Amino acid sequence: MATFKFELVSPERLILSVDADQVDLPGSEGDFGVLAGHAPFLTTLKTGIVTVKAGGVASRIYVRGGFADVNAAGLSVLAEKAVPESEFGPAVAAAEIAAAESLLADAKSEGAKDRAVAALGDVKTAVTALA
Repeated sequence: MATFKFELVSPERLILSVDADQVDLPGSEGDFGVLAGHAPFLTTLKTGIVTVKAGGVASRIYVRGGFADVNAAGLSVLAEKAVPESEFGPAVAAAEIAAAESLLADAKSEGAKDRAVAALGDVKTAVTALA
């Protein structure tokens, strides 16, 4: 199977840099997968799980927001927050849920409340998937 260069970075650090077989991402317009030779595009990400398949091993990374850039060089993800599954414990889960609940509590307009409810749902779905 053909591979492509994949890098995922957060503001704190480089999370992962590998030659990947496939990467599945939580796009803001819907989940999508990337294989070698994928058409170039740029999209935003919603909160969810990035699944990376490389060398017969799958790894999962929690992301909260960010951008995915598919280009001729491969796939780059710039995440607002990224936590590998191995580091995603109960304290991280609780902090992510609390942050999403805080955004909901602070929402003023109906549109902001709708977006906050959806974001809270995304966080809870991702936390459940990693539990």
